[in-house]
Amino acid sequence: MSDRKAEITRNLQEVKERINAAAKSVNRDPAEINLIVVTKTFPISDIEILRELGESNFGENRDQEAGPKAELISATWHFQGQIQSNKIKSICQWADVVHSISNEKEILKFGQSPRKHQVFLQVSLDGQEGRGGASPAELSQLADLVNESNNLDLLGLMAVAPLGIEPMKAFADLAQINQGFVGQYPNSKFLSAGMSGDFETAIKYGATHIRVGSSILGSRSPH
Repeated sequence: MSDRKAEITRNLQEVKERINAAAKSVNRDPAEINLIVVTKTFPISDIEILRELGESNFGENRDQEAGPKAELISATWHFQGQIQSNKIKSICQWADVVHSISNEKEILKFGQSPRKHQVFLQVSLDGQEGRGGASPAELSQLADLVNESNNLDLLGLMAVAPLGIEPMKAFADLAQINQGFVGQYPNSKFLSAGMSGDFETAIKYGATHIRVGSSILGSRSPH
C-alpha cells in the first residue's frame, strides 16, 4: 500500500468513527449520514484511492476543475460552491446533485437542463451576509418553483455555519428552520450541513449529508 493510500485510509476511518459516535450520541442511526468527500484541488489519483475504498460521493465547487474529474471517475458528483450564472450550463453537464441553489434565476436555469438534478436550497443563517443563501422567508416560494420543474428533485435544505457564530448556535437555528420546512415539504427531508471543522455538531442537529475534505485528504494547496 502506498503512503498516500495508507494516509487516506487512516483519515477516512477516523472520520467514519467520528460520524458514528456523533450519530449515536443523539440516538441517530449512522447509516442516515451521507459522507461527501470534498475533493477540490486534490488530484484524480486521490479520488481513485477513495473509489477503491468504497467512497462514491465527491464534492467540488469549481466547475472548471470538476468537469474533467467527473469525466474520468464514475461517481455521484456534488456541486456545493457559490453559483455563477454563466457556469450553470457547464455545471449541469457533470453535477448530479447541486447543494447551493438560492434564487429563482438559478432554479429556472438548472430546470432547463436536459438531465435531471437533485438539489438543495441553500438557506442563509446570518442574514444573507458572508456565505450566501436565501432567507428563511424565501424558502417556500423557491421550493414551490423547484417542485414545478420536471427536471429538479428537491432533497431539502443546505447551510454553512457563518463565520463568527458558534456552530452549535448556527445548527440549532438551522434545525428549527428545517423542522418548519419539512413540515411543509415532507418529501424534502434531507439536510446538507457540516464540514471538517463542525460536522459532528451538524450531525447532532439533524444533518443527513456532510461535506468533509481536509479531515480526509489533508490541507489543500492555496490555489
